[in-house]
Amino acid sequence: MKSKITTPVSFFGPAQEYHINNYLRTSIKINFILLMLLLWIGPTVMAQKKSKVFESKDYALFGDKFKVTKIYSKNEMLKKYKKLKKGDTITVQFQSNIKQVCKKKGCWMKMELAGDNESFVKFKDYGFFVPLNADNSQAIVNGKAFVDVESVESLKHYAKDGGKSAAEIAKITKPEVTFSFLADGVYIKK
Repeated sequence: MKSKITTPVSFFGPAQEYHINNYLRTSIKINFILLMLLLWIGPTVMAQKKSKVFESKDYALFGDKFKVTKIYSKNEMLKKYKKLKKGDTITVQFQSNIKQVCKKKGCWMKMELAGDNESFVKFKDYGFFVPLNADNSQAIVNGKAFVDVESVESLKHYAKDGGKSAAEIAKITKPEVTFSFLADGVYIKK
């Protein structure tokens, strides 16, 4: 003989069942929203942590060894430079691409900043040089950033060292405000 169940057994009244069902629906919605937030934010946070990792084995060191801590990007560094006045100095680390290196000795380099701007990097006490073929390499510099005014004579000298033509050098006729950097150490990506 087969048994038939026609009505479900309920331990609660209709009002209590309504509240329980409403609570369960709300709880499921909240859990779903939290899960979506975690799925959206989680990878972003992980990607940020991964991009900040510095592996010294991936870089060649020139000058003094330094601990890589707070590295500014070329955009952040430009903002720092724009807040400086002549005579101000800040100690920082920043990472960017090398636009140009002195073609005679490797005794200076120009690093990219946001837009068409650049930072003119010299090396502390003329104590080390970077490879002449380091153009377009990624670098991290450690040292002092400041705003300077380069004389016409210095600008012509750097243009000559940079391999500029006599016609380009002759066009340099007035001093220039530069975003300068005195590095005591440089890591260049291998």
